[in-house]
Amino acid sequence: MSTDCKLSKMLGSRTKGSLVTIAAGVAMLAAASGCGGDGGKADPGTSSVITIEPDVQGKEKSDSEKTLTPSRCPPGLPSCRTAEGRIAYVERVDPDGDGDAHFVIVDAPGITLPGLTAIDVRKGLRPDPLPGIGELISAAGPVQTGSYGQSQIHALELHVAGR
Repeated sequence: MSTDCKLSKMLGSRTKGSLVTIAAGVAMLAAASGCGGDGGKADPGTSSVITIEPDVQGKEKSDSEKTLTPSRCPPGLPSCRTAEGRIAYVERVDPDGDGDAHFVIVDAPGITLPGLTAIDVRKGLRPDPLPGIGELISAAGPVQTGSYGQSQIHALELHVAGR
């Protein structure tokens, strides 16, 4: 099964528009990065890999980035993992009504897919207001199988930068 298909199943059909938006954004970044010094000429015998990283060289971190508390696993929980990254997707409306929230973050190692980690946040831990796309969060909890068969962190601890 392709990565796009897995991600689509993981996030559900109600997010197809969001996935299209994300894909379009990545495509635009790819097109913009193709305007390099080689005059747009690529060797037809090579393939390219696009890596999206923030340009942090020579830039001072914002106050909110300085104040992100890393989430930690409680002792004695062997299946616990931590993740930290910027939010790529937020499920603001809980379709099953139990009040939890779901985030997908860009996380270099990735637990759900390479470079992506899904986080399930129970109602009692759900931040108010919910952080949005691009905000920095950290989470810790056991890795469990979600409703679409994906591996995700079931957050026991969650921190939002600047809060």
